[in-house]
Amino acid sequence: MRKIKIGVIGLGYVGLPLARLFATKYSVVGFDINKIRVEELMSGVDSTLEVENDVLLSVLVNENFNEKGLYCSSNLEDISDCNYYIITVPTPVDKNNRPILTPLIKASETVGAVLGQGDIVIYESTVYPGATEEDCIPIIEKVSGLKINKDFYAGYSPERINPGDKEHTVEKILKVTSGSTPEVGKKVDDLYKSVITAGTHLAPTIKVAEAAKVIENSQRDINIAFVNELAKIFGLMDINTHDVLEAAGTKWNFLPFKPGLVGGHCIGVDPYYLAQKAQEYGYHPEIILAGRRLNDSMGEYIVSEVVKLMIKNDVVVKNAEVLVLGVTFKENCPDVRNTKVVDVISGLKEFGVNITIYDPWAKKEEVCREYGLDSLNKLPDQKFDAIILTVAHNEFKTINYNLLKKERSIVYDVKNILSDNVKDLGL
Repeated sequence: MRKIKIGVIGLGYVGLPLARLFATKYSVVGFDINKIRVEELMSGVDSTLEVENDVLLSVLVNENFNEKGLYCSSNLEDISDCNYYIITVPTPVDKNNRPILTPLIKASETVGAVLGQGDIVIYESTVYPGATEEDCIPIIEKVSGLKINKDFYAGYSPERINPGDKEHTVEKILKVTSGSTPEVGKKVDDLYKSVITAGTHLAPTIKVAEAAKVIENSQRDINIAFVNELAKIFGLMDINTHDVLEAAGTKWNFLPFKPGLVGGHCIGVDPYYLAQKAQEYGYHPEIILAGRRLNDSMGEYIVSEVVKLMIKNDVVVKNAEVLVLGVTFKENCPDVRNTKVVDVISGLKEFGVNITIYDPWAKKEEVCREYGLDSLNKLPDQKFDAIILTVAHNEFKTINYNLLKKERSIVYDVKNILSDNVKDLGL
C-alpha cells in the first residue's frame, strides 16, 4: 500500500477549501496554472475569502514532501508522484448557454501527463451525466497511454461548496461519492469519509453521482423561477411578495425560496448542462429551460420596474445619476462570476442613465476585466436620482440612505432587506 498523496487540480472556490481540508490528514499538492494565485496562497492569503488566512497558514508547508500539509505549485512535476488526483476546475457556459468543457479537458490532459499505474482520478466539477466517462477519461487514456479500470481508475464526487457560507463549510456538507468500479467507489468513499464529518453517500455509478449534482441546482433554479414569476404577478396586483411568502411559509412543508437575480457558477449554469445532454438524446426539456428563461429575464424586469418608479415619482430618467449597490452574484462574497447584476446595469444604460457601482466585496480589477465596468469599494460622496440595492451585503443594511438621495429620488430594493420607510419599492 502506497502512502496517500493527493493532487488537487484548480485552487479556486472549490479546490482550495478541499485541499486545505485534506491537508490536515494527508500530503496534498495544490496545482493551479495561475502563478499569481499560487504565490498568493503560499504567502498565506486567499483572496476568495473562502479559507481564513490563519487556517491556511496552519496547513501550508514550504516543501513538497510526503508528510501531511499543503504545498501549492504551478509546476507539473510537483504533482507527478501523487496517487489521487482531484479535478476541481470550473465548468461555465458560453454566450449561447452551451457548456464549455475546455477547463475540464485541459485539466484531464494535465493529469494524463503525470498519471501512474494504479492512480485514481476524481472529478468534482459539475457536468452532465456521462461527461466523466465519455469526455474526460478518453483524454486521460490518450495522453497517458493507460487504460481505465486496468491501469488507472476514476471517481466522481460533486462539489457542494457554497461561496461565502461560513456555516456550511466543506467538511460539514454530506458528500456524494462514486467510482469507475465498485471497489474503487469504496476507496473514493473512504478517502472523503476520512475528512468529511457530515458523512458520505456512495452512489452506485459515476453517472448517478453526476446526475444527482446537476439536478440539485436545477431544482433550486426552478423553485426560484416560480417565486420570481409570483413577484411579477403580485407586482401587478400591488401585493408585497415577501409578505405573501412569509404567510405561506407558516405551513410546515412550504419551501422557503425568495425572488431575485439568479447568477453565479452553479444555479445559473448547471441546468444548461442537463438540458444540453437531454437534447442529445432527442428530448427537449420544457420545465428546466422555462425556469432558465424566466430567471434570465429578471434583470430586464427590474430595469422596467425601476424606470416606471422613477417616472411615477417625477424623476427624470435621461442622464439620471443611478447608484447600483452590489455587483457580486450573491451577498457577503467577492465572487462576480456570472453575476446577473450586469443585466440590470446594461438595461439601465439603454435609458441613458449614468451608473455608479459600489460593492465593498468585489475586486475592482476583476469587475473591470470580466465586464468592462468600474466598481467602487468605498461609498461615493454624492447624491443620486435612483438607488438600486441588488445584492444583500451586510454593509448595505446600515447605510444612511437619506445622505445619498437627492430631493426627489427613489430607492428600489431587489433583495427586500431595507425597511419600508427606506425603500420605495422592492421585488
